[in-house]
Amino acid sequence: MASSSSINSICLSLANQSSKTLTTTTKPSPRLLQRRRSQSFHVSCNANGHDQNIKANIDRRDVLVGLGGLYSASNLAPLAFASPIPAPDLKSCSKATKTGSKDVVEYSCCPPTPKELNNIPYYNLPPMSKLRKRPVAQDVTKEYIAKYELATKRMKELDKDDPRSFMQQANIHCAYCNGAYKFGDEVLQVHNSWFFFPFHRWYLYFYERILGKLIDDPTFALPYWNWDHPKGMRLPPMFDRETTPLYDARRNPHVRNGTIIDFNSPRDEVITNVGQTVTNNLTLMYRSMITNAACPLQFFGARYVLGNNDSKGQGTIENIPHTPVHIWAGTVKNTDLGGGKLSLGEDMGNFYSASLDPVFYCHHANVDRMWKVWKGLGGKRRDIIDPDWLNSEFFFYDENKNPYRVRVGDCLDTKKMGYDYAPAAIPWINFRPTRKGREAKVDVTNIKPANKVFPIANLNKAISFSINRPSTSRSQKDKDEKEEVLIFKGLKYDTSKYISFDVFLNEEEDVNTDELDKVEFAGSYVNLPHVHAHNKKMDYGETFQLSITELLEDIELEDDDTITVTVVPKTGGDVISIQSVAIELLDG
Repeated sequence: MASSSSINSICLSLANQSSKTLTTTTKPSPRLLQRRRSQSFHVSCNANGHDQNIKANIDRRDVLVGLGGLYSASNLAPLAFASPIPAPDLKSCSKATKTGSKDVVEYSCCPPTPKELNNIPYYNLPPMSKLRKRPVAQDVTKEYIAKYELATKRMKELDKDDPRSFMQQANIHCAYCNGAYKFGDEVLQVHNSWFFFPFHRWYLYFYERILGKLIDDPTFALPYWNWDHPKGMRLPPMFDRETTPLYDARRNPHVRNGTIIDFNSPRDEVITNVGQTVTNNLTLMYRSMITNAACPLQFFGARYVLGNNDSKGQGTIENIPHTPVHIWAGTVKNTDLGGGKLSLGEDMGNFYSASLDPVFYCHHANVDRMWKVWKGLGGKRRDIIDPDWLNSEFFFYDENKNPYRVRVGDCLDTKKMGYDYAPAAIPWINFRPTRKGREAKVDVTNIKPANKVFPIANLNKAISFSINRPSTSRSQKDKDEKEEVLIFKGLKYDTSKYISFDVFLNEEEDVNTDELDKVEFAGSYVNLPHVHAHNKKMDYGETFQLSITELLEDIELEDDDTITVTVVPKTGGDVISIQSVAIELLDG
């Protein structure tokens, strides 16, 4: 393992290699963002999130995704393309399921039942005299750490039935993410959809206010773990101090002692080339924030409409680096903590238990920061304006134990919510790959066409296929209007397993996957284990999309009718199946 001092040296070198490293409040040069790109999930790049083939005259309606499902669903206007689902009451909240389809017997994820279940008010953002400023976790003072530890200690000491207690706060994530809530035959899941960012923003908002209340400090703000910067690509030291309230004994021990995180292979492998790992991480950040996230639904995730939720898909940041950080910090496989061995990553390593580790909230503070940074990059990077998103609602208790409904549309501006982020550099903005992994073009005549390769029942080895493009030699105007997207359709896998794979253009099956800072690298897919009590483990039929307009330019394949694509499984390939693949031009 590389020493902490050597990691610091490499990190500082990489962070300073560009004279134009930007802070979170600075926009990149127009050159980086000159082209508009279309979003994923078969919708136009317009922020309303509707497919052009669907009429946009949808009635405004309020959707509460909480308290077991839709709130007052019987009063909803009928959807033009989905059937309304009757509103279950809180009694429909049942035990979540963890890996192995075994009930989580030791506790229920359901929240305490409000006294006035049918009369829960909307939350109004309170007036503020001073913004809570979320600091960089690596830069906090001893005084701040003492205050944070005291607040967390007091939260853990609250009665288990107090909705503000640490366990009840952790249960919120379990309930929304591991199948405790359902309505009809449909199970609520705020991941793999456009609910990912707003749900977690509201979640941290109330958690932060509860901590402040417990130490009588309304200005207290959560720290953010800036893993998008080389200096932040390891566990913040305050979480690695045994016997403190911020320490989690179930955390994977390999994250300790300044170990660097690997976004592309976040398991227990020993990292021998720290410099390359940091470079790979910054390349993945560039792909997730810029190349593949030019439009709202690429960034936020697939549109979620109850009754017509066949298309699932992660947003770019939810996919990477959000999920790799979870996997990296989760309990190492077969760890014995005195109560028997854990069969796979617990706490951060699984949806149902993720927020039992205090570092979860620090991690998600940076995820939330990425939302703010992304909107500052310009172009079509803006919030969704679809009423189905803006009027969706969640349920939380505030710092005074009062229950509230909250709307997505009320959490779009962090300053209006009373908090902001301390500025930090974003060196990944300058990590657009420039070097080629290979000089020659792959001979596509020796590669099987996609329609002869797919469907595949399992991705247990690297596969290469040739695929035809819908158009070649496109003008800049055409690129501005339509994004060329590589689409994997009918992606299914065992959701209880860690799975990941990489995608490359113009590479063969023996591609070196240890170096991602090359123009051929298109992106990666990762899953965080979870099982729904009411769903089959192999129920996911996702669409995974990668923008390739930029790659085709950089590899010099714009004039080619047919290109080669290579998919390399990293973990869990034997439980991954893919129905088909295509290249399409999506509206910009």
